[in-house]
Amino acid sequence: MDGKELVIQTYKHQDVERAPWVPFAGVHAGKLVGYSAKEVLLDEEKLFRALMEVNKLYQPDGQPVMFDLQIEAEILGCDLMWADFVPPSVASHPLRDTSVMMEKTISKEDGRIPMVLRTMKRMKEAVGDTTALYGLFCGPLTLASHLRGTPLFLDMVLDSDYVHKLMAYTTGVAKTMAGFYIEAGMDIIAPVDPLVSQISPKHFQQYLSQPYQEIFSYIQRQKRFSSFFVCGNAIKNIEEMCQTGPDAIFIDENIDMAQAKIITDGYDIVLGGNIPLTTTMLFGTQQDNMKFVVDLLEKVGTKNLVISPGCDMPYDVPVANTVAAAQAVRYPDKARQLIDGYTSKSFDAVIDVPDYAHLKRPLIELFTLDPKTCAACTYMLASVEEVKSKLGEEKYDWGDYRYNNIKDIARMSKVGVKNLPSIYINGELVFDSLIPTQEELMKAIERVC
Repeated sequence: MDGKELVIQTYKHQDVERAPWVPFAGVHAGKLVGYSAKEVLLDEEKLFRALMEVNKLYQPDGQPVMFDLQIEAEILGCDLMWADFVPPSVASHPLRDTSVMMEKTISKEDGRIPMVLRTMKRMKEAVGDTTALYGLFCGPLTLASHLRGTPLFLDMVLDSDYVHKLMAYTTGVAKTMAGFYIEAGMDIIAPVDPLVSQISPKHFQQYLSQPYQEIFSYIQRQKRFSSFFVCGNAIKNIEEMCQTGPDAIFIDENIDMAQAKIITDGYDIVLGGNIPLTTTMLFGTQQDNMKFVVDLLEKVGTKNLVISPGCDMPYDVPVANTVAAAQAVRYPDKARQLIDGYTSKSFDAVIDVPDYAHLKRPLIELFTLDPKTCAACTYMLASVEEVKSKLGEEKYDWGDYRYNNIKDIARMSKVGVKNLPSIYINGELVFDSLIPTQEELMKAIERVC
């Protein structure tokens, strides 16, 4: 059985000989052939070459063609900030200071869409018979945040009519993108919506339930499979996500797979994930990657399961680590033998955490994955920075720690950080995978003064 058929059988909820392997190699694909993130996301020939190298080295059962959540935002007027080793980030928000609703429609000729569609068709011809191809687009809530910026989270509380209108608009964009990718031959159509983890179940039901039901119903009417990608600690919204009717849900390392699978199995929905991007894939060893995979398989079995990185792989993930994960998926019994007795390395470091009980000034600490690559982290950081600029630095101390370097990982471990992104004040968790409005954050800070 080839990889594509294995993915299809899994999405049809059939018993399979093993779990499918779907590596999310976006900018990391460029690393394999010596291209920067910017090169591989802007140049069709370089993108195609990089994708083919992913297919050759990692032997995926399923493979995304493009992992960039800023394509639509760029077309709709957001300025992007480019970097060599991460996807671009949104640097401006055209709806931030206006209540006028956007009316622009997206066409196949806009922005980078022509390049993406041509690459999809080339990949379909080259590997589409044996590899299930994923078409990923920006989910409606994250696109709304790109357009509106941090005021969107206050809008959800104070101006529900505006949010409903904006969500109707971004849902229309999402369905348009889904239609383009279906026409280009993609097998699985997937909205990627990191901001879902940053809202409450109440707000999910209020603003996202109907849009996502529309999106998944549209995809399934076109005889394609659908997947719902989310980042961060979205466990509070897994039930609501299931109720929108996707064929699969993909989650990252912030969520326990076994806990989530109890919920998704209740709806007979495939669950995908969630090899840790930094501690295992980037900074770990081959044995760490094999161990995570075989431990995961022992916990949740193979039915209704896809094994993948928790999200888009970091650029510098060692090839050997990804190959080790792939081999563990394909040959779990052999991998168990190879790691027999192995203990994963720790990330302890000499880190002095503050004496929170005796601080001279209030301390606000932000813990994120990486604001350059994680949309939820981007907007939580933006909220903190805006409040910081208002309050100044005379009365408060500020800390910003990221899960992409070993010292900060060790610090998070010592502080006891469980979920990312999150905000702590004087060592106490205040906002856990929930982006605060400026008013909410300022009130939280004022309470400790």
